[in-house]
Amino acid sequence: MSSTLVVAQDRDPDARRRLSALLIAVVVLWPLLVLAEFKPWKLFDAGNVAVMHNFLAGFVPPATSTDFLGLLAKATLETLAMATAGIALSLILAVPLSLAMTRALSVSRIGPGPGRWLGETRRHAARAVLTVLRAAGVLALAITYGGMLGKVYAEILESSDTRPARALLEAGSGRLAALGYGLLPGAAQELASYTVYRWECAVRASVVMGFVGAGGLGQLMDQSMKMLNGGEASTILVTFLLLVLLADALSAALRRLLA
Repeated sequence: MSSTLVVAQDRDPDARRRLSALLIAVVVLWPLLVLAEFKPWKLFDAGNVAVMHNFLAGFVPPATSTDFLGLLAKATLETLAMATAGIALSLILAVPLSLAMTRALSVSRIGPGPGRWLGETRRHAARAVLTVLRAAGVLALAITYGGMLGKVYAEILESSDTRPARALLEAGSGRLAALGYGLLPGAAQELASYTVYRWECAVRASVVMGFVGAGGLGQLMDQSMKMLNGGEASTILVTFLLLVLLADALSAALRRLLA
């Protein structure tokens, strides 16, 4: 009796349901696969294997000619310039908006008064602007990351210890002084880390923009792939990997500096 109970407990109660779902999926998808001529085994034909081997072999060794490395350096600088300029412009949007919507820096929260309604209105307006900016990501890196950075900056400042800032505001301090001496000491590491992360995202976005004519590494990669030059593409990929590692190292260095 006990062994029968153990066997019943070990049996998957949903096994029949999963098997039925698998059979239905096969019945529905099989005609579609037949119409699409889905034949994965063709990849392992002798001719296709040779083509794949030649394609992958073209990536080794990476291109190291002087002319190409010069073009690569120029494209890398263009990509970094686009990403850095985008982040710099986004900070112009992000910093004032994040300060406007950070409740911990609101003097009107200390007590009732004529400025309380105005403060709440300003914060809601800032949140609405940031929402619109994040939704308009196709317009420019600056607008996209301005919205993202502003929203996250405000959330980071709100999630830190707000008691020092409140004490400074109650003592008559201004908003910027409360920010610099009350909130930033506890949130600087997280703010710097997120800013560098977004800069890394901007670098990747700049590479993607290059595929549609914005220049930089993306455009150079597009040209190399169209010419089936695997060595150049391999060198570009290595350069892009180094940029990502640079962003990680920069983030770690800033966290140590602000610790």
